[in-house]
Amino acid sequence: MDFYCDVNDLPLSMILSWYEQKAVGILLTLLSLGIKNIPLGPTLPAFIIPNILQVLVDKFNIAPISTLEDGLKAMLG
Repeated sequence: MDFYCDVNDLPLSMILSWYEQKAVGILLTLLSLGIKNIPLGPTLPAFIIPNILQVLVDKFNIAPISTLEDGLKAMLG
């Protein structure tokens, strides 16, 4: 099936809990597939140090959020 659009144009949303190891694997999978514009937070995973965060922001347009409300706004537009 062809949707005639890029995967980043599809109206998809997902909420992951960083308290689960699976969430890190899912994030890495999404990034390897080229998924962009992912809101991340309000608490960042411990492995996301400032230098890594800057690479994620620059390359994948990761959007750090400070509250759950900010995350919902980012996902829903």
